[in-house]
Amino acid sequence: MKFTDTLWNQIQPIYHKILDHPFNQEFIQGSLSQETFQFYLKQDSLYLLDFSKALALVATKATIPNHVVQFLEFAQGAIAAERGLHEQFFAEYQIEVDVPKAPGCFTYTNFLLATAALQPYEEAIAAVLPCFWIYQEVGRYISQHAISNHPYQKWIDMYSGEDFTKAVELAIAITDEVAEATTVAMREHMVSTFIMSSRLEWVFWNSAYQDEKWPV
Repeated sequence: MKFTDTLWNQIQPIYHKILDHPFNQEFIQGSLSQETFQFYLKQDSLYLLDFSKALALVATKATIPNHVVQFLEFAQGAIAAERGLHEQFFAEYQIEVDVPKAPGCFTYTNFLLATAALQPYEEAIAAVLPCFWIYQEVGRYISQHAISNHPYQKWIDMYSGEDFTKAVELAIAITDEVAEATTVAMREHMVSTFIMSSRLEWVFWNSAYQDEKWPV
């Protein structure tokens, strides 16, 4: 069994809670309110900016030239492709990013940036992998179960599409390659880091659904 199979098995309870979350259940039915979706889009734009920085930091830690290039391309893609999707929705809704990071977004991005900057390469790639992998799986699930004429079809097409799938498969392959060459102790750290990022994926969706504000 590949190392990433172990990672995915470890987060099954978290992944199913993400699928069962009201945000995604209402998304599937097309009943998620525009206000909630717009809040999510704004927070996701703030998230992606820091996610791209984390990916660039991961690239600086890589010792294999192809990994350096790939994580830099991931960083560029986080801005170019996904922000492009947001800009389409922003134009449609006539909105802009006019809010600070909500607590859930702040917590997740700071975890990613701190891990990418301060922890070893192996842990850094484990930290960024859930954003790729969980979004792909959620995108596929929603694509398979969503209503016809979905109001947020562009989002579904993005995350269930072939281009995103290729990026995810590459990120998974790099993680397996790195895990195979490291120690048992480091693989355990990678598992813990992957689980934490997966938890924060749930936190991010919950934050969007709750229209989360700073309590003080």
